[in-house]
Amino acid sequence: MEDAYMTIKELARYLKVKQSTVYNWVNNERIPASKVVGQWRFRRNEIDSWVKDSKKKAKIK
Repeated sequence: MEDAYMTIKELARYLKVKQSTVYNWVNNERIPASKVVGQWRFRRNEIDSWVKDSKKKAKIK
């Protein structure tokens, strides 16, 4: 299930953030995303890697 795709609503719930935050990340190209038939989709394994990388960057600063 690691390769499962999530919608914006599912991703917001998964990351415990508002949907508007996810839209902001997408619009500013800050999060890995794919557009499928006009709708944004997010691979769970890519999101998990993105979160891990973000934590590493935060520790460096």
